Amino acid sequence: MIRASLTAICLALLLSYQCWAKPNGPKNKKPKQVIPAVECDVRAGKVNLPEFIVKCPPRCRETRQQVYGTGVFASISSICNAAIHSGVITNSGGKVIVRKMAGQNVYKGSNSNGVRSLSLPKWRESFVVSVGKPKKGVIYPSTLDYVPSRPTYVKTNQKETTMLPPTSTAPEPTTTTPEPTTTTTTTPTPTTASTTTPPPPTTKARPVVHKVREADCKVDLAFLMDGSWSIGKRRFKIQKDFLTEVAQTINAGVAGPMMGIIQYGDDPVTEISLKTHSSSRELKAAIDKIVQKGGLSNVGKALHYINKHYFSDANGNRGGAPNVAVILVDGWPTDKVEEASRLARESGINIFFVTIEGPDDNEKQNLVEANFVDKAVCRTNGFFSLPVNSWFALRKAVQPLVKRVCDTDRLVCSKTCLNANDIAFVIDGSSSVGTGNFRTVLQFVANITREFEISDTDTRVGAVQYTYEQRLEFAFGQYNNKAELLNAIKRINYWSGGTSTGAAITYAAEQLFSKSKPNKRKIMIVITDGRSYDDVRAPALAVHRQGVIAYSIGIAWAAQDELEYIATDPDKEHSFFVDEFDNLYKFVPKIIHNICQEFNSQPRN
Repeated sequence: MIRASLTAICLALLLSYQCWAKPNGPKNKKPKQVIPAVECDVRAGKVNLPEFIVKCPPRCRETRQQVYGTGVFASISSICNAAIHSGVITNSGGKVIVRKMAGQNVYKGSNSNGVRSLSLPKWRESFVVSVGKPKKGVIYPSTLDYVPSRPTYVKTNQKETTMLPPTSTAPEPTTTTPEPTTTTTTTPTPTTASTTTPPPPTTKARPVVHKVREADCKVDLAFLMDGSWSIGKRRFKIQKDFLTEVAQTINAGVAGPMMGIIQYGDDPVTEISLKTHSSSRELKAAIDKIVQKGGLSNVGKALHYINKHYFSDANGNRGGAPNVAVILVDGWPTDKVEEASRLARESGINIFFVTIEGPDDNEKQNLVEANFVDKAVCRTNGFFSLPVNSWFALRKAVQPLVKRVCDTDRLVCSKTCLNANDIAFVIDGSSSVGTGNFRTVLQFVANITREFEISDTDTRVGAVQYTYEQRLEFAFGQYNNKAELLNAIKRINYWSGGTSTGAAITYAAEQLFSKSKPNKRKIMIVITDGRSYDDVRAPALAVHRQGVIAYSIGIAWAAQDELEYIATDPDKEHSFFVDEFDNLYKFVPKIIHNICQEFNSQPRN
């Protein structure tokens, strides 16, 4: 009995102690971490927080949202696919902690966990991902603060209007609705009554498309359309509408302009060749079928592509029509364009840039190549570049662009070093050369000439042969067709005699360069096999002062000091020597390269 009583007393004391020790209410209970869910396409840069946690849905890998970098990712990367790439989550989804960090100078692409990440030269902000298990005592925001999207535009009465948020005393939401991907342009109905009744909308007719007559615009025109992921589906559709309107305005046809399209992203691809469609109606149907490829904005790669592959006979290039390339760029290129543009221009391609929503002052640090437009076009006077502030204002550029690409008189500058010269060959015809070697010299002259565009408005070529005396073989502009000019070179008869190189230089200045066009570069190429009987220093100095760029080509017994006097400084770039006539051909590429390099190093207006 006593033992049972003691047991009951102990049990009662234990229960009373537990009641006393139990916390009074939930004051010490840990707060629950609320994890916001995100879609597969949400990029880290769109979340305005330095560190946060999110929950990714399943099957993000199948969406192929772009990722840039390995380990450290550019902020334009998909959070969820970056997490899959890093092994933080699987394709089944899961929780991810995101931490922002400074931008990197390079992001290396790689394949990992079924996700292909891309390389990127530079970006302003980075992030890293880790397993979504917060540290003890760390609570992340339960909602995400998104960076505001670009303003939404609607068309009202055929005019573009920026939609501003309605005035309200309610606080702004912490998240924003993603920008729509359709081109619906209906004005939203306000949720509160307005104090004023808006006037009824007026109806305006659709703007009339002013077509160009086919005969007034005979160009072979290629558009490089931006297919990168940065452009988005909505703007890609606007771009296609713009190209359709250009096709209608330019009045494409076999008697006038022919139009093709290349889409570029990571790699360029021909969507429409020059010969595929011969009318604006056919072009419209083909443009409607173009599907966005995605990737980076590799404009330089696209320019290399059109230079090597697009403007070919097999692709519909007509030869007699100027080649024109119009590059549409959303923001800025992700690779360098200067070298690719220079090579394209030197091949005869006239380059125009239409830049939409270019970088602001804060974004200019992200440019791979500063002033890329000025470096890409043949003149920096604004004729070859059209900056457009908004994609929704792009259609306003149709008429100005068409007017420019059809102005064939102003297109010829794009060939730069290949069409901007008056070249005079001063050829030694002395007895020491001999008939066989003289024919080799003429072949050398023909090989150099063949590299240039020949016409009265392009490069012109003249020739002087000399011994003790001088003879004008043909003047600048006497042959304005390359085939005729090459035949004229072939027909030059060997003279034979002494070697008065100085007098020949003076003669070339009087007979050829005195008739040179003001906008042409004056180039003299002197070819000799021996020491001159007269002074070359004074005549060479005189032509240098007239702005003539002089090259000296010495063979066999030519005097090195005279070659240096003749050549424009620096001598090593303008003076060449070979032991035998048969080795002359080796200098052709070097001379062409130097002529073009020197041209492109000069300031352009």
